[in-house]
Amino acid sequence: MSEQLQQAARHILEHPQEVALVSMRELARNAGVQPSTMTRLAKFLGFSGYEEFRAQHADVIRVNADGFAARAMQRDESVTNGEGLAHRMLQSLSAQIARLCEPDTLSRLGRLAERLSSARRIYVLGLRSCHSVAWHFHYVMTLLGEKTVHLDGPAGTAADALIRATSEDVLLAVSINPYSRYTLEVVEAAREKGMGVVAITDSEVSPLVAIAEHAILFPTESHTFFHTLTPALAISEVLCGLLASRDRKAALEELKRVDAYLSSMNTYAASIPRRKI
Repeated sequence: MSEQLQQAARHILEHPQEVALVSMRELARNAGVQPSTMTRLAKFLGFSGYEEFRAQHADVIRVNADGFAARAMQRDESVTNGEGLAHRMLQSLSAQIARLCEPDTLSRLGRLAERLSSARRIYVLGLRSCHSVAWHFHYVMTLLGEKTVHLDGPAGTAADALIRATSEDVLLAVSINPYSRYTLEVVEAAREKGMGVVAITDSEVSPLVAIAEHAILFPTESHTFFHTLTPALAISEVLCGLLASRDRKAALEELKRVDAYLSSMNTYAASIPRRKI
């Protein structure tokens, strides 16, 4: 595909309901391309024209009356804040988490966990908004041992940890559209070193999918101006759980060691500590 066709296709993959719900001009405007690009894309995909392409999406909406598109048509656009917005956002998040239970995603989770488990060491990378997902995975994994390295060094040294990485190691990369250029550069560097690459990303057309051995996709659509990362955090938790379950005895021993240390450091409190004067 040309760059324009790729841009249009990526938008449709991320917002398929728009094909049936808005005009071709509005869809093209939302995707940042010319209307003629949508026609070319439809023909590239084997349709006689854009209207046939749009009709197929409309048929899917009619069949899946309880899906996201149906709710989008039925929602009250006058409710733009307060409890109405909160309800829509939470309802959407609940549905997005439920979508992760689909057989294909569960299969991908299993394969990715198996790949991570077989690695000598897991290097974890997530920049900008995806930093929270990468850090969460790394933090939970530190409770289970020393298998992960978080690529988050100061002064531009994040990727320096890869100096001693080998083909026995795996890089777990987290990125969503718009994709961090530095993330893609580090992923390419890891692959050149012979490392395995796995990804948590948002679309089949994510540049990480073409590089990764295994990729898990998660939805990012939101009722606000920012992408949601709740499904990605759920994936992180599931992966940690799967990895811990592969050797429950070893995991339990590590957690006992962590509990003992945190207790010795008086890390947590059940009430507000008295101020020392």
